[in-house]
Order: sequence, then C-alpha cells, then structure tokens
Amino acid sequence: MTIKLENVGIAVRDLEEAIAFFTDLGLTVLGRDTVSGEWTDTAVGLDGNHAKIAMLQTPDGRGRLELFEYIHPDAIETEPTLPNEIGMHRVAFSVDNIDKALAVAAKHGCHPLRGVATYKDLYKLSYVRGPSGIIVMLAEELKKD
Repeated sequence: MTIKLENVGIAVRDLEEAIAFFTDLGLTVLGRDTVSGEWTDTAVGLDGNHAKIAMLQTPDGRGRLELFEYIHPDAIETEPTLPNEIGMHRVAFSVDNIDKALAVAAKHGCHPLRGVATYKDLYKLSYVRGPSGIIVMLAEELKKD
C-alpha cells in the first residue's frame, strides 16, 4: 500500500478572512466550491452537511490546506487550542524571512504567542494565533546549504 498526505483540513469561522491570511503568506487558491448532498453526509459523517470550501497550495506545490466554513450544521465554537493540548496541534510553514511573514500576519491581527525563538542556530521560529484561532508555526532556516 502506498500513502501520501493529500491536505490538512481546517474548519474556520470566516472563509474569506482565512483565505486572505493564507494567501498573503504566499499560498495560492486552487479552487473553491460549496458542497452538500448525500456524498458529503456520508464522507464527513454529518447529516445535512453543507459547507463552503477552498483548497490552497504552497508555492512549491507540495503542501495543501483545505479550509471550510460550515453553513449547516452550525459550526461549534470552541476555545482556541493550546500548544500542549491533545489533538490537531498546528500547521507549519517554512518561510524565507520570518520577520516579513510576521509582518504579514500582523496585518491580519495575528501575532506570536510569545515571540521568536532560535533553535540550535538552525531555525528562527514562532507560533502565531491565526484566523479562527488556528496555531500557525512559521520557521526560517538560518543555515541554508
């Protein structure tokens, strides 16, 4: 059996806000749709499932995010996750300039949880609280080959 990661799906409060955040970071919208019907009820496991979706891709073509905003059933608000909670933790991106990436995030009102750290002189990295409370890790490689 072969397996490959297709995408990471994230439910968001406001699809347009999330798209703006991630496209400003450099992702590209591959497509958008509104989905509903028996096939989505079966695949997702929710009766009456109806959502607006957008598929985004990283510039290298290797990473994809599927963002979805529920129309029905109503989205359930939860507290934003903490870095040490069990479950979906974060989505991480390599960036060529963390200061520029953080400036882009700040334009969307998204700021580091604590600051920028350096890991073994290899990476500068920071966790940012993104739209809908998503934790986004930004990492800049310091020693490039």
